Amino acid sequence: MDSPQLVKSTFDLSGYRFGMPQESGVLTVLPIFGGPERAEFVSPLKGLKLSRVDGYGNMEIANTASQGVAIVPLHMGYIQDGAQNHALCRSAFIGAGQKRMFRDACCVQESQGGYLEGRQQWFFILPLHLRTEALELRGQENYSKLWNGISRLNRGLGLPNRGHLEQILSRKRAFLTQYQSRLELLPGQTGAMFFLLDKLAGIEIAPHPAYFQELWMPLVCFCYGVGEMYCQPSANNLPEGVSPAFSARNLQELRKQLLQSRVERQEQVSNWVARTPAEKFTISETERFLDLRLQTATSKNFAGQFVEEKGRLVYASLFAKPEKLAIGG
Repeated sequence: MDSPQLVKSTFDLSGYRFGMPQESGVLTVLPIFGGPERAEFVSPLKGLKLSRVDGYGNMEIANTASQGVAIVPLHMGYIQDGAQNHALCRSAFIGAGQKRMFRDACCVQESQGGYLEGRQQWFFILPLHLRTEALELRGQENYSKLWNGISRLNRGLGLPNRGHLEQILSRKRAFLTQYQSRLELLPGQTGAMFFLLDKLAGIEIAPHPAYFQELWMPLVCFCYGVGEMYCQPSANNLPEGVSPAFSARNLQELRKQLLQSRVERQEQVSNWVARTPAEKFTISETERFLDLRLQTATSKNFAGQFVEEKGRLVYASLFAKPEKLAIGG
Protein backbone atom coordinates (compact mmCIF):
# COMPACT_ATOMS: atom_id res chain seq x y z
CA MET A 1 0.00 0.00 0.00
CA ASP A 2 1.35 3.43 -0.91
CA SER A 3 1.90 6.06 1.78
CA PRO A 4 -0.59 8.93 1.81
CA GLN A 5 0.29 12.21 0.13
CA LEU A 6 0.28 14.07 3.41
CA VAL A 7 3.18 11.92 4.59
CA LYS A 8 5.13 12.19 1.34
CA SER A 9 5.16 15.96 1.70
CA THR A 10 6.56 15.72 5.23
CA PHE A 11 8.89 12.72 5.41
CA ASP A 12 9.78 9.66 3.36
CA LEU A 13 8.04 6.35 4.12
CA SER A 14 9.44 4.51 1.11
CA GLY A 15 11.48 2.19 3.35
CA TYR A 16 8.40 0.96 5.21
CA ARG A 17 5.79 -1.66 4.35
CA PHE A 18 2.22 -2.14 5.54
CA GLY A 19 0.42 -5.14 7.00
CA MET A 20 -3.17 -6.34 7.08
CA PRO A 21 -5.60 -3.88 8.72
CA GLN A 22 -7.22 -4.74 12.05
CA GLU A 23 -10.36 -3.22 13.50
CA SER A 24 -12.26 -2.78 16.74
CA GLY A 25 -15.48 -0.82 16.54
CA VAL A 26 -14.81 2.33 14.53
CA LEU A 27 -11.03 2.12 15.14
CA THR A 28 -8.89 0.57 12.40
CA VAL A 29 -5.15 -0.01 12.72
CA LEU A 30 -2.83 -0.52 9.77
CA PRO A 31 0.47 -2.04 10.99
CA ILE A 32 3.76 -0.59 9.71
CA PHE A 33 7.01 -2.55 9.43
CA GLY A 34 10.57 -1.78 8.42
CA GLY A 35 12.47 1.45 8.47
CA PRO A 36 15.98 1.87 9.85
CA GLU A 37 15.20 -0.11 13.07
CA ARG A 38 17.82 1.72 15.15
CA ALA A 39 18.06 -0.37 18.30
CA GLU A 40 20.50 2.03 19.99
CA PHE A 41 17.67 4.45 20.82
CA VAL A 42 16.48 3.95 24.37
CA SER A 43 12.93 2.61 24.65
CA PRO A 44 10.52 4.63 26.83
CA LEU A 45 9.38 2.11 29.43
CA LYS A 46 12.68 0.47 30.28
CA GLY A 47 14.94 3.47 29.81
CA LEU A 48 12.95 6.54 30.87
CA LYS A 49 11.92 7.22 34.45
CA LEU A 50 10.04 10.07 36.05
CA SER A 51 12.58 11.41 38.58
CA ARG A 52 10.38 13.96 40.31
CA VAL A 53 7.69 16.58 39.99
CA ASP A 54 9.13 19.88 41.21
CA GLY A 55 5.93 21.78 41.90
CA TYR A 56 3.05 22.00 39.48
CA GLY A 57 3.98 21.95 35.80
CA ASN A 58 7.59 20.79 36.30
CA MET A 59 8.54 17.21 35.40
CA GLU A 60 12.06 15.83 35.58
CA ILE A 61 12.67 12.76 33.42
CA ALA A 62 15.83 10.63 33.49
CA ASN A 63 17.41 8.48 30.82
CA THR A 64 18.63 5.63 33.02
CA ALA A 65 20.44 3.78 30.24
CA SER A 66 24.25 3.69 30.30
CA GLN A 67 24.36 4.35 26.57
CA GLY A 68 21.97 5.51 23.87
CA VAL A 69 19.96 8.68 23.42
CA ALA A 70 16.29 8.67 24.43
CA ILE A 71 13.60 10.16 22.22
CA VAL A 72 10.87 11.10 24.68
CA PRO A 73 7.52 10.11 23.11
CA LEU A 74 5.33 13.05 22.19
CA HIS A 75 2.65 13.77 24.84
CA MET A 76 3.96 11.21 27.30
CA GLY A 77 2.40 11.39 30.76
CA TYR A 78 3.15 9.65 34.04
CA ILE A 79 1.12 8.34 36.93
CA GLN A 80 3.07 9.12 40.11
CA ASP A 81 2.41 8.18 43.70
CA GLY A 82 2.13 11.11 46.09
CA ALA A 83 2.04 13.99 43.61
CA GLN A 84 -0.15 15.53 40.96
CA ASN A 85 0.12 13.71 37.64
CA HIS A 86 1.48 15.49 34.59
CA ALA A 87 1.95 15.08 30.84
CA LEU A 88 4.40 16.62 28.38
CA CYS A 89 3.42 18.94 25.57
CA ARG A 90 6.37 18.01 23.36
CA SER A 91 8.98 15.43 22.49
CA ALA A 92 12.67 15.86 23.38
CA PHE A 93 16.09 14.22 23.49
CA ILE A 94 17.81 13.03 26.68
CA GLY A 95 21.38 11.72 26.62
CA ALA A 96 22.46 8.52 28.35
CA GLY A 97 22.56 8.88 32.14
CA GLN A 98 21.16 12.40 31.99
CA LYS A 99 18.11 14.07 33.50
CA ARG A 100 15.99 16.83 32.02
CA MET A 101 13.48 19.14 33.66
CA PHE A 102 10.41 20.05 31.60
CA ARG A 103 8.95 23.27 32.99
CA ASP A 104 6.21 23.49 30.38
CA ALA A 105 4.47 20.25 31.38
CA CYS A 106 0.74 20.31 32.07
CA CYS A 107 -0.97 19.09 35.20
CA VAL A 108 -3.79 16.71 34.28
CA GLN A 109 -5.70 16.99 37.58
CA GLU A 110 -7.58 20.15 38.41
CA SER A 111 -7.42 19.77 42.19
CA GLN A 112 -5.51 17.77 44.75
CA GLY A 113 -8.54 15.61 45.37
CA GLY A 114 -8.02 14.07 41.95
CA TYR A 115 -4.99 11.91 42.65
CA LEU A 116 -4.78 8.72 40.64
CA GLU A 117 -4.31 5.61 42.72
CA GLY A 118 -0.69 5.25 43.75
CA ARG A 119 -0.57 1.52 43.08
CA GLN A 120 -1.18 2.16 39.39
CA GLN A 121 2.23 2.99 38.00
CA TRP A 122 2.25 3.34 34.20
CA PHE A 123 2.75 5.95 31.53
CA PHE A 124 0.21 7.08 28.97
CA ILE A 125 -0.04 9.17 25.81
CA LEU A 126 -2.53 12.02 25.90
CA PRO A 127 -5.91 11.22 24.32
CA LEU A 128 -6.16 12.11 20.64
CA HIS A 129 -8.62 14.97 21.13
CA LEU A 130 -6.17 16.77 23.47
CA ARG A 131 -3.00 16.44 21.41
CA THR A 132 -3.36 19.42 19.07
CA GLU A 133 -4.07 21.74 21.97
CA ALA A 134 -1.20 20.31 24.03
CA LEU A 135 1.26 20.76 21.15
CA GLU A 136 0.18 24.38 20.69
CA LEU A 137 0.80 24.98 24.41
CA ARG A 138 4.41 23.74 24.38
CA GLY A 139 6.80 26.26 25.87
CA GLN A 140 4.11 27.91 28.01
CA GLU A 141 4.82 27.53 31.73
CA ASN A 142 1.27 27.27 33.02
CA TYR A 143 0.43 24.02 34.80
CA SER A 144 -3.37 24.45 34.40
CA LYS A 145 -3.26 25.19 30.67
CA LEU A 146 -4.88 21.90 29.60
CA TRP A 147 -7.70 21.80 32.19
CA ASN A 148 -10.24 23.41 29.85
CA GLY A 149 -9.42 20.87 27.15
CA ILE A 150 -9.69 17.97 29.59
CA SER A 151 -13.05 19.32 30.82
CA ARG A 152 -14.28 19.57 27.24
CA LEU A 153 -13.21 15.98 26.54
CA ASN A 154 -14.90 14.75 29.71
CA ARG A 155 -18.15 16.48 28.71
CA GLY A 156 -17.99 14.82 25.32
CA LEU A 157 -17.70 11.44 27.02
CA GLY A 158 -20.59 12.14 29.37
CA LEU A 159 -18.30 12.54 32.41
CA PRO A 160 -18.28 15.33 35.04
CA ASN A 161 -17.19 18.69 33.65
CA ARG A 162 -13.78 19.15 35.27
CA GLY A 163 -10.13 18.99 34.32
CA HIS A 164 -9.46 15.55 35.74
CA LEU A 165 -7.96 13.18 33.19
CA GLU A 166 -8.16 10.27 35.63
CA GLN A 167 -11.93 10.23 35.03
CA ILE A 168 -10.98 8.64 31.71
CA LEU A 169 -7.67 6.92 32.44
CA SER A 170 -8.77 5.25 35.67
CA ARG A 171 -12.57 5.00 35.59
CA LYS A 172 -12.63 3.87 31.96
CA ARG A 173 -9.41 1.87 32.13
CA ALA A 174 -11.12 -1.55 32.11
CA PHE A 175 -12.90 -0.61 28.88
CA LEU A 176 -9.88 1.04 27.26
CA THR A 177 -7.40 -1.74 27.99
CA GLN A 178 -9.57 -4.14 25.97
CA TYR A 179 -8.02 -2.63 22.84
CA GLN A 180 -4.73 -4.27 23.82
CA SER A 181 -6.27 -7.68 23.09
CA ARG A 182 -8.74 -6.65 20.37
CA LEU A 183 -5.91 -5.22 18.26
CA GLU A 184 -2.78 -7.33 17.94
CA LEU A 185 0.76 -6.01 18.08
CA LEU A 186 2.67 -8.01 15.48
CA PRO A 187 6.28 -9.25 15.63
CA GLY A 188 8.66 -6.74 14.13
CA GLN A 189 6.07 -3.95 14.00
CA THR A 190 7.64 -0.49 14.09
CA GLY A 191 4.54 1.68 13.74
CA ALA A 192 0.92 2.00 12.74
CA MET A 193 -1.63 4.16 10.99
CA PHE A 194 -4.81 4.72 12.99
CA PHE A 195 -8.20 5.41 11.40
CA LEU A 196 -11.45 6.48 13.05
CA LEU A 197 -14.46 5.67 10.88
CA ASP A 198 -12.98 6.25 7.40
CA LYS A 199 -10.55 9.05 8.30
CA LEU A 200 -6.86 8.96 9.05
CA ALA A 201 -6.45 9.85 12.74
CA GLY A 202 -2.71 9.39 13.23
CA ILE A 203 0.62 7.92 12.18
CA GLU A 204 3.01 6.63 14.82
CA ILE A 205 6.51 5.36 13.97
CA ALA A 206 9.22 4.20 16.38
CA PRO A 207 12.98 3.71 15.95
CA HIS A 208 12.75 -0.07 16.46
CA PRO A 209 10.19 -2.80 17.34
CA ALA A 210 11.01 -2.89 21.08
CA TYR A 211 10.36 0.85 21.33
CA PHE A 212 7.01 0.54 19.56
CA GLN A 213 6.07 -2.47 21.70
CA GLU A 214 6.37 -0.28 24.79
CA LEU A 215 4.33 2.49 23.12
CA TRP A 216 1.61 0.12 21.94
CA MET A 217 -0.63 0.08 25.03
CA PRO A 218 -0.37 3.85 25.74
CA LEU A 219 -1.20 4.58 22.09
CA VAL A 220 -3.88 2.03 21.32
CA CYS A 221 -5.64 2.22 24.70
CA PHE A 222 -5.27 5.77 26.01
CA CYS A 223 -4.67 7.85 22.89
CA TYR A 224 -6.60 6.35 19.98
CA GLY A 225 -8.77 4.11 22.16
CA VAL A 226 -10.21 7.21 23.82
CA GLY A 227 -10.78 8.60 20.32
CA GLU A 228 -12.74 5.48 19.41
CA MET A 229 -14.79 5.74 22.59
CA TYR A 230 -15.43 9.41 21.85
CA CYS A 231 -16.86 8.78 18.39
CA GLN A 232 -18.93 5.70 19.22
CA PRO A 233 -22.17 7.75 18.99
CA SER A 234 -21.29 8.14 15.29
CA ALA A 235 -21.19 4.36 14.79
CA ASN A 236 -24.38 4.51 12.73
CA ASN A 237 -22.31 6.27 10.08
CA LEU A 238 -19.95 3.33 9.64
CA PRO A 239 -18.88 2.74 6.03
CA GLU A 240 -20.34 -0.32 4.35
CA GLY A 241 -18.42 -3.50 4.91
CA VAL A 242 -16.96 -2.69 8.30
CA SER A 243 -18.76 -5.61 9.97
CA PRO A 244 -18.88 -8.43 7.37
CA ALA A 245 -21.29 -11.34 7.80
CA PHE A 246 -20.42 -14.86 6.63
CA SER A 247 -22.89 -17.36 5.20
CA ALA A 248 -20.50 -20.31 4.88
CA ARG A 249 -21.90 -23.83 5.13
CA ASN A 250 -18.55 -25.49 5.82
CA LEU A 251 -14.97 -24.71 6.80
CA GLN A 252 -13.74 -24.47 3.21
CA GLU A 253 -16.37 -21.87 2.31
CA LEU A 254 -15.62 -19.96 5.51
CA ARG A 255 -11.93 -19.77 4.62
CA LYS A 256 -12.74 -18.43 1.16
CA GLN A 257 -15.15 -15.83 2.53
CA LEU A 258 -12.68 -14.80 5.23
CA LEU A 259 -9.93 -14.33 2.65
CA GLN A 260 -12.28 -12.31 0.45
CA SER A 261 -13.32 -10.11 3.37
CA ARG A 262 -9.67 -9.43 4.16
CA VAL A 263 -8.96 -8.43 0.58
CA GLU A 264 -12.00 -6.15 0.54
CA ARG A 265 -11.00 -4.64 3.87
CA GLN A 266 -7.49 -3.93 2.63
CA GLU A 267 -8.88 -2.30 -0.50
CA GLN A 268 -11.22 -0.21 1.63
CA VAL A 269 -8.37 1.07 3.82
CA SER A 270 -6.33 1.76 0.67
CA ASN A 271 -9.21 3.93 -0.54
CA TRP A 272 -9.25 5.80 2.78
CA VAL A 273 -5.54 6.49 2.41
CA ALA A 274 -5.97 7.59 -1.21
CA ARG A 275 -8.75 10.01 -0.22
CA THR A 276 -6.60 11.67 2.44
CA PRO A 277 -5.91 15.09 0.91
CA ALA A 278 -2.41 16.40 0.32
CA GLU A 279 -1.34 18.75 3.09
CA LYS A 280 0.97 21.75 3.02
CA PHE A 281 2.94 21.55 6.26
CA THR A 282 4.81 24.22 8.09
CA ILE A 283 7.90 22.51 9.49
CA SER A 284 10.19 24.05 12.09
CA GLU A 285 13.25 22.63 13.80
CA THR A 286 12.57 22.40 17.52
CA GLU A 287 15.68 20.75 18.94
CA ARG A 288 19.04 19.19 18.00
CA PHE A 289 21.13 16.38 19.44
CA LEU A 290 24.25 15.59 17.40
CA ASP A 291 22.88 14.60 13.96
CA LEU A 292 19.31 14.23 15.24
CA ARG A 293 16.72 16.88 14.42
CA LEU A 294 13.38 17.15 16.19
CA GLN A 295 10.88 18.81 13.84
CA THR A 296 7.42 20.19 14.55
CA ALA A 297 4.92 19.89 11.69
CA THR A 298 1.56 21.64 11.43
CA SER A 299 -1.00 21.97 8.65
CA LYS A 300 -4.69 22.69 8.27
CA ASN A 301 -5.75 19.19 9.33
CA PHE A 302 -2.74 17.56 10.99
CA ALA A 303 -0.02 18.30 13.54
CA GLY A 304 2.78 16.51 15.34
CA GLN A 305 6.51 16.05 15.68
CA PHE A 306 9.09 13.78 14.09
CA VAL A 307 12.81 13.05 14.35
CA GLU A 308 15.22 12.79 11.45
CA GLU A 309 18.87 11.83 11.30
CA LYS A 310 20.65 13.11 8.19
CA GLY A 311 17.30 13.28 6.44
CA ARG A 312 16.17 9.75 7.41
CA LEU A 313 13.08 9.29 9.53
CA VAL A 314 13.71 7.85 13.00
CA TYR A 315 10.54 8.64 14.98
CA ALA A 316 7.18 10.22 14.17
CA SER A 317 3.93 11.08 15.90
CA LEU A 318 1.55 12.87 13.53
CA PHE A 319 -2.16 13.16 14.35
CA ALA A 320 -5.36 14.64 12.97
CA LYS A 321 -6.86 17.73 14.49
CA PRO A 322 -10.30 17.11 16.09
CA GLU A 323 -12.09 19.37 13.60
CA LYS A 324 -10.63 17.34 10.73
CA LEU A 325 -12.08 14.14 12.15
CA ALA A 326 -15.51 15.80 12.48
CA ILE A 327 -16.37 13.31 15.21
CA GLY A 328 -16.95 14.49 18.73
CA GLY A 329 -15.53 17.83 19.89
